[in-house]
Amino acid sequence: MIAKAKAISHGINAIRYITGESQHKKHPEKIHRILDNLLPSQPDAMGIWNSMQLTLSRFRPIKNSVIRIELSPSAEHTRFFDTEDWQQLWQDFVAEFDKQVIIGKDGKVRSCLTHLANSKYTVWLHTESEGGVPHLHAAVCRIDEDGNINNDHNIHLRAQRAAERVAKKRGWTTAAQVRNSNIHQVNRDCMNALKSMQSWSWEEYKDSLIQKGYTVHERKDGNGILRGYALVNGNTKYKASELGVARNLMISKLPKTWAKLHYQSRVDTFSNKPKETKTEQTPKPSVYANYTQYNTYRPGMVSYTLNHENQEHHFYIPERVLDCFNDEFDYRIVANSQELTDMAVAIFVGLLETPNVATGGGGGGPQSDLPWRDKDEDDLQWARRCARAASRLLGKKLKNGLKR
Repeated sequence: MIAKAKAISHGINAIRYITGESQHKKHPEKIHRILDNLLPSQPDAMGIWNSMQLTLSRFRPIKNSVIRIELSPSAEHTRFFDTEDWQQLWQDFVAEFDKQVIIGKDGKVRSCLTHLANSKYTVWLHTESEGGVPHLHAAVCRIDEDGNINNDHNIHLRAQRAAERVAKKRGWTTAAQVRNSNIHQVNRDCMNALKSMQSWSWEEYKDSLIQKGYTVHERKDGNGILRGYALVNGNTKYKASELGVARNLMISKLPKTWAKLHYQSRVDTFSNKPKETKTEQTPKPSVYANYTQYNTYRPGMVSYTLNHENQEHHFYIPERVLDCFNDEFDYRIVANSQELTDMAVAIFVGLLETPNVATGGGGGGPQSDLPWRDKDEDDLQWARRCARAASRLLGKKLKNGLKR
């Protein structure tokens, strides 16, 4: 069961929506009154609002004068509910809502007891949603009949906790249990979306998730730059920071996550290729370095073994190139020096084409300083660009935990 709560200033508009009197409600006949508390007999939206204003005028004016609450149990739990069952569910929720005292990390009270049970409110059942899941909407006066203000600090947490407690007492599946069981599938869907992309693109990633049934909420700053996102599936919301491993599905890390997935898949492809025989033709040269030229020893070369998934790939690369990589990814300082060196070597010998990776935090166009090796570029210049590309794709992690 899921619950939402918020203190609002536009109380009359919310009440019209809840009661079905709003022009935005296409099927008011599917909205039913469940109960009123401390109100005149079955008032309309304006009557409810005026009664709440009367209470407010007796004590003191307050900006956010109404609390809007939504209570959404799972459809299988309420399939045979009648009006009395919905009334009992709401009253159980109010009891759990009111009994909470929210304490901060410093031990101080952040939100004291509320008094919804002694406040004017109206509760209505909505059955007109596209999913056909019945749910309750309520409007509650912020000041109770004794003049106490219903505290709205962390009110969303108060509502969530009340819903969880009611669900547990009734033996229902809680929102947390649904979330925990579904989050693994969400992670798989995100990774599959990345794997399906030939090049990194935020728009393509977003469209792929939408096709899988998710709603994607983008969070942009004042300049319109994408800074974060969240996925919504049904009534459950998943922030990007909660997904993946080590937050690797956050917007700032998505390009690197995509690059790692495609680096691994391309090395897998190479590893599974059959070995060439003498009768086969030499592969045609391309704009990328041809890794076959590093299969034989020449003066000034050193052997390098690239390990991947229990398979070894042997190359001979210029000694000064390996020295460059060893200096750049010093194992005494860099925690992932072997992984970085392997990728730099793979790019250098042409085993891996460097994917275009957006260096910004948003969904801008692809950028890369390594589309191919210049024909006039010497080994050392090429090696330095390969090292920079590896660092950009995988990230350099220092052993002392400092960023570089």
